[in-house]
Amino acid sequence: MVDETVERQTGRDAEAVSRFVEHFAAQLVEAGMPRMPSRVFAALLASDTGALTSAELGEQLRISPAAVSGAVRYLSQVHMVSREREPGSRRERYRVHSDQWYEALTNREAIIKRWEDALREGITGLGADTPAGARLAETLAFFEFIEQDVAGMMERWRAYRAARRG
Repeated sequence: MVDETVERQTGRDAEAVSRFVEHFAAQLVEAGMPRMPSRVFAALLASDTGALTSAELGEQLRISPAAVSGAVRYLSQVHMVSREREPGSRRERYRVHSDQWYEALTNREAIIKRWEDALREGITGLGADTPAGARLAETLAFFEFIEQDVAGMMERWRAYRAARRG
């Protein structure tokens, strides 16, 4: 089923937009993201403005307001979208930003730091010289390595993005 709203708003082939949204959402689901947030995120990413209202998302994706609300709540918690008020209105728009991947990775970095702290406590509590303590130490070393690599990667990304923008 083709969404005429997309064609009206953008002049693009709504069926092509829908195919992209569902295909990209399926890739996100395969990577572990819940289905409805994946679909909402892909729809926002595919919109020209990067922002849609709850009603627009519901109409485009043919989902209920409750499904939109739950998806947006999840996406907000993982810093992949933000809410903003439409000027002069009580309606909210949900926006995906060009730095959403940076924000999502930065948020993950904070989670990894908390995991590292918990692992350090576990190593102390279980004993570094026990098999469980050694396993925790190996896991901690992995996360410390990833954390260093992510920081360097983000620096390289900022330089790369700046160079692409001229």
